[in-house]
Amino acid sequence: MSASSDFAASDSLTITNPAQASHQGLPLMSNFAAEVANSWLLPDGVVDVLFEDAQKQELLRYQLTQHLILHGYRLVSPPMIEYTESLLSDASEDLKRQTFKIIDQLTGRLMGVRADITPQILRIDAHHGGDAIARYCYAGHVIHTLPSGLFGSRTPLQLGAEIFGCASMSADIELIDVLFGMLGRLELNDALHIDLGHVAIFKRLSELADLSQADTEQLMHLYANKNLPELKRACQSIPMGSDFYALARHGHDVTQLPARLSAAAQQDAQITEAIVALERIKAHLEDQWQCPVSIDITELSGYHYHTGIVFNGYIHNETQPLVRGGRFDGMQRHSEGTREATGFSMDISRLLAHISLVTARIAVVDYAALSRADSNAKQALTAYTKTLRDAGVRVTVPLSADDTPANATHRIVWDNDTWQLAAL
Repeated sequence: MSASSDFAASDSLTITNPAQASHQGLPLMSNFAAEVANSWLLPDGVVDVLFEDAQKQELLRYQLTQHLILHGYRLVSPPMIEYTESLLSDASEDLKRQTFKIIDQLTGRLMGVRADITPQILRIDAHHGGDAIARYCYAGHVIHTLPSGLFGSRTPLQLGAEIFGCASMSADIELIDVLFGMLGRLELNDALHIDLGHVAIFKRLSELADLSQADTEQLMHLYANKNLPELKRACQSIPMGSDFYALARHGHDVTQLPARLSAAAQQDAQITEAIVALERIKAHLEDQWQCPVSIDITELSGYHYHTGIVFNGYIHNETQPLVRGGRFDGMQRHSEGTREATGFSMDISRLLAHISLVTARIAVVDYAALSRADSNAKQALTAYTKTLRDAGVRVTVPLSADDTPANATHRIVWDNDTWQLAAL
């Protein structure tokens, strides 16, 4: 039954005795009103974006994607739903948990509502990327089964950029420069703090120590909770435990970390290469962008997904990162082996509180003058309102005497046989 028919049915009921209504099994009107109010509630983590914020969001989407396009990134817009075989083929367990699953009524196959756009870019690159370097950008909503953080959104507007087919660190540096160029347009560069990590160090140590899956998961859990006492106890019973403890104890300083590692770890080429990469990215951020940088070798939230450099960008000391990025080589098999890839993504909605719209002129046509206007005057009004709108003025032609925007700044009046803009 539709909502309108529900209301029609309620109008036909006349309840004069609450006890009689309860006896008859009919809902009280107060309970009915409460049920209607509850039906209008949005789920936790889901909100309307209204009015000025909606305008900000749309402007941000356009301006930021245009910035990426002008830097050589090709805009793509994948569908909201896909079969899970492609959407989640290489997905981590975390991403699988964040993905809503639905049944395709046409085929009976399982589909997923995307919780991240990057897996879709992997599919697109596999079909259209070829063997050369390819750059992609995107902006679209994703849906999460659970919010990220206490007050996180379940429907973020995700914007991102990715480079495929380049193993060189120059690709990671290009993306960082593009990111800072985007935020620079919003005058937010000075507010950004970058937290750098490199998951390959922990992965390589795990290989050298031949850790079991259970030990790996335990260490990651202790790292995430910054539980040094318990970590120290756990490391006493695993191979190369002193190295894993050193990552948490001294992993914030890449210049001092090598001296804290065992001889086997110090001599490993992959670990050395990862530490050099961290130093180079850190120096670039500080020299090129004067950005405060912190190092956290134990940042492994993307361990099952990332393969190298990872970074989180925080703005104005917020607890949740505005932007996440890093390298994810080998996620998609290509015609001649694995495909290198690196990228970043952010939730555009997180920027709304940090920007302001340019003060707009909001005009309304004088209703009395409009009512008296003849055909020639109305034609002149049509031409005049078009000129104003082309100049960025918001113009409302009222439908009644009280049809006036609450935030109107100007009125269009008829004076000396011409329409004129007058400040309120």
